[in-house]
Amino acid sequence: MRAVIDASRMPVIVATGQVLERDSIVQATDLAVRAAQLALADAGAVASRVQRVTMLSTLFSAASPTVATDVATRLGLRDAQCETTSVGGNTPPWLVTRAAEDIARGNLDVTLIVGAEAARSERVSASGGGPGSGVRFRPNQSDTDGGDADPVVGGSEKGYVSRAEVKAGLTYPTVVYPLFESVLASRAGRSFAEQRASVAELMARFTDVAADHPCAWFPTRATADELAMPTPDNRLISEPYTKRMNAFPFVDQAAALVMCSLAVARDAGVADRAIFVWAGADAYEVRLPTARPDLGRAVGLQAAFARTFAAAGVGADDMSAFDFYCCFPSAVEMAADAVGIALDDPRGLTVTGGLPYFGGPGNNYMTHGIATMAEKLRDSGGLGLCSSPGGFMTKHGVTLLGATPPTDGFRRGDTEADQAVIDASALTVAVDDDVDGDAQVVGNTVRYATDGSVDGAPMIGMLADGRRVAAEADPALLADLAGRLLIGETVHVRSDPPVWTFA
Repeated sequence: MRAVIDASRMPVIVATGQVLERDSIVQATDLAVRAAQLALADAGAVASRVQRVTMLSTLFSAASPTVATDVATRLGLRDAQCETTSVGGNTPPWLVTRAAEDIARGNLDVTLIVGAEAARSERVSASGGGPGSGVRFRPNQSDTDGGDADPVVGGSEKGYVSRAEVKAGLTYPTVVYPLFESVLASRAGRSFAEQRASVAELMARFTDVAADHPCAWFPTRATADELAMPTPDNRLISEPYTKRMNAFPFVDQAAALVMCSLAVARDAGVADRAIFVWAGADAYEVRLPTARPDLGRAVGLQAAFARTFAAAGVGADDMSAFDFYCCFPSAVEMAADAVGIALDDPRGLTVTGGLPYFGGPGNNYMTHGIATMAEKLRDSGGLGLCSSPGGFMTKHGVTLLGATPPTDGFRRGDTEADQAVIDASALTVAVDDDVDGDAQVVGNTVRYATDGSVDGAPMIGMLADGRRVAAEADPALLADLAGRLLIGETVHVRSDPPVWTFA
């Protein structure tokens, strides 16, 4: 028997706010307040009923342990429950699903979700306006339950790399995501150069979307040739990606969402603005990249998509729009594969332009994606699917939005059985073992220095005994490894530190 749905408890997004700052030096808290003010102004009388304020953890910007309380105080929301999140790009859709579930159950009426990064301001301040020295990672200063810190919600980001990855140099997204791309290149029968040209076609379409977004950091169209061609201003970072295929974190951007029950939206006279949260789901890949049976597929994301669709009673063909987190092309390619659509699907794979072109405001990118999706659906109707990962395609959040209410109300997809199967599939990784033997390469990349020389070539391989191993190339080989895809080749690995040479 179908359960009776209390329509008044349907969770909806009634307002959004997005801002960017190119000129003034600001703090992340300043930007968060500005985005929230836009959303609250758009929410009308709903704004006075906010019960919970959730601030996304900053990743590249300074923030106090009480950042959510600081933002709420500046907004005049002194009675709201305040919390911040753990680190993870998956956090925005997870928060939307969590809030939707709380609203549907009657445990919450109105909530504000907001996040911001001020990495441009911090970079300019540190360098006096110069180019700076690179990304400055800020540990999650709110990731503590001690003292007066805001409580932290969300899964921990710890445990997503092992000593094996650390010793092999597989600790940065700019290396690991390109390694995933090597698998996709090999599967398609392409060299690194050929794969670069292929993904450039995809990324050029992303620049077209960013060019029309009012809050995009790079609102400029680029051709596939411009993205793929290595030049002094577009150097190779890690094969097969040029600089313009990498997420760009040096942005000052913020976004906010106001969610409430349909009853509250009706009472406030803003129900005509409501975008309904139909369903959502979360899942993990095998935690360690080296232990994943297939480095070129996201089976956890596939499960999250499938359970979201099942909960909502729809499928990929019913979607009007998609926004797949695009820190690097491989993330988009794996998402499209997981949902079962082509890379050139006419509906497009982004509504923002992705992190290389729209901008990469740390954990908060998908808040922009969800806000933009809500705005798009409000204008054109239909259903929109958003997904984003945390870690190295490690943990996934999926949310499904609609311009009209779902027949059966909000439903959360259950991935528990899928997760058990995924966790059980993890391969054994040689970590501190005394490895001295041959391995077949299953994934590799080539890392370049700023002068264009090769400064590293990490790979993941399979030992004869079935264990996975991660290793860095012997320095003596580097000069001959530029542009070389090694999947399927046999190399010799010795440990402490893990180094590979040709067998």
